[in-house]
Amino acid sequence: MEKTFNIQEELKKLPDQPGVYIMHDKTDAIIYIGKAKSLTKRVHQYFQPSHDEGIKKRQMVEHIEYFEYIITDSELEALVLECNLIKEHCPKYNTMLRDDKTYPYIKVTVGETFPRVMFSRQMKKDRSRYFGPYTSAGAVKDTIDLINKIYGLRTCNRKLPRDIGLDRACLNYHIHKCDAPCQGYITPEEYNNKVSGVLEFLNGNYTPVIKMLTEKMEQASEELEFEKAAEYRNLLSSVKQVAQKQKITNADGEDKDIIALANDDTDAVVQVFFIRGGKLIGRDHFHVRVGTEQSEDNILNNFVKQFYSGTPFIPREIMLQKKIEDMEILEQWLSEKRGRKVIIKVPQKGMKEKLVELAKKNAFLVLSQDKERIKREEGRTIGAVKEIEKLLGLSNLNRMEAFDISNINGFETVGSMIVYEKGKPKRSDYRKFKLKTITGPDDYGSMHEVLTRRFVHGIDEKKQLSEKNLPDEVGSFNRFPDVIMMDGGKGQVNVCLEVLSELGLSIPVCGMVKDDFHRTRGLYFNNEEIPIDRHGEGFKLITRIQDEAHRFAIEYHRSLRSKSQVHSVLDDIEGIGPARRKALMRRYQSIEKIKDASVEDLAMTESMNEAAAAAVYKFFHP
Repeated sequence: MEKTFNIQEELKKLPDQPGVYIMHDKTDAIIYIGKAKSLTKRVHQYFQPSHDEGIKKRQMVEHIEYFEYIITDSELEALVLECNLIKEHCPKYNTMLRDDKTYPYIKVTVGETFPRVMFSRQMKKDRSRYFGPYTSAGAVKDTIDLINKIYGLRTCNRKLPRDIGLDRACLNYHIHKCDAPCQGYITPEEYNNKVSGVLEFLNGNYTPVIKMLTEKMEQASEELEFEKAAEYRNLLSSVKQVAQKQKITNADGEDKDIIALANDDTDAVVQVFFIRGGKLIGRDHFHVRVGTEQSEDNILNNFVKQFYSGTPFIPREIMLQKKIEDMEILEQWLSEKRGRKVIIKVPQKGMKEKLVELAKKNAFLVLSQDKERIKREEGRTIGAVKEIEKLLGLSNLNRMEAFDISNINGFETVGSMIVYEKGKPKRSDYRKFKLKTITGPDDYGSMHEVLTRRFVHGIDEKKQLSEKNLPDEVGSFNRFPDVIMMDGGKGQVNVCLEVLSELGLSIPVCGMVKDDFHRTRGLYFNNEEIPIDRHGEGFKLITRIQDEAHRFAIEYHRSLRSKSQVHSVLDDIEGIGPARRKALMRRYQSIEKIKDASVEDLAMTESMNEAAAAAVYKFFHP
């Protein structure tokens, strides 16, 4: 976009029609998307000095470089387009859901001659019956398993009745978990009588199945078939547990969502209660990114639009804690999506009002708990970094890198580089180094090579990005640390300082010193050892960094050592390729057991013959 965009002139060209407006900043990024009944009236408001929608909107207006718009035939079309564009571009100044959740459904494929009961995360127009959504995938799977145990429905993907008799019955038939419609052992009429029972069960009518299981349990007991009676007893217990979990909230049997929120200056939590068929089947909460001075009705308005644009199920009734701006147009939009009337209301009294209040209390509880959790997490991370800054007399420590060397008597020496940002590990920036120039157990020489390679690579990457006018975020090695944490004391610190000096870099270097029992005891910085409070968060963070660097190096070294050992011992035997090597290791589990095996025993291994077995035996017994 050319920089000749004149906002005041373009405002005059805005039509008095419904549509969507899109705000861009100077980098062409979309920073805000909104809908309007009248584009000219709505967009003009942002640039009027007398108009104030809070700090967040004022900040947004300051960053607007240009805008564009899309006209629509109605405000409803503008609402739909706004929802789609917000989901696509995630603008900085729009209120955004932080969660991207999908809910599980129970799907009964009633369109098939022999229906199945299945787990699904999508609700499609495919002639199937859907039950849900539910908030627990585990509960859905348990319910499906229980249904299949009780009714013996098929779980296979065979095309029936086309494939009847084409293949053998599966294991489920032989263990009495399926009546084998694939073999024609049950008629479609008999099978669909069972499906009717499943639909009754999923609709919350548990009485028939409880009666049926009770009768079968008593009959099995009378016939002295106690194992079968115990099986029916367990199924009966499971059904009763499912029945007890359904809490009746309304006698009308309608589907409802109850939505309420709790918020402060920076965060909001929206709580949703799901009522299906008059029963409270679950609840969920959502974190919402909000701005200072943003009103509750504005947060709710944006939440409803984003939430229902992403969920396939829309209930008949949505209850809110307060009125929102677009209530009527949202009702129209949701009614069209659902194909039937949807009502949005704010209950003022009775049970419905109490349910909204309960949802609000739950939202406040989640918000307060999350604040405490975030506070504790910040103590472990940012708070710990602040303690380290104070100990070292440094400031603005964001990125910390630590290095370690691992070898066994100089065998396959490797180096590790781990990265912590704001007190948290950034694993995407971890790097491994296989030593190229050092042989034997030379930790200082190995560290010199690792550090040199790390920073030379970073310098080269910075230069390449600069030449191509690319941002720093494109690279990985080009981001240098604010402090280097060496696993060791004075010797390792001096090696690092020597490398930095050779490359003309100035980065603080700190050693993590351990005592005789291999426990962290202090920091070595500026030629002196600084003691640490062992009970402080800074000490705990240093220990985590030290352990992580060591773990990462050991893990890499172990993988290389294992590959090298397997290769050197087995792949050097004539006639033993990858397939035979895997077969030998799979059977014997270790090289020692292969050494102890006889030629006859080796020849019995999969893909081995007598010649190969003799070659292996001769290799280990020259």
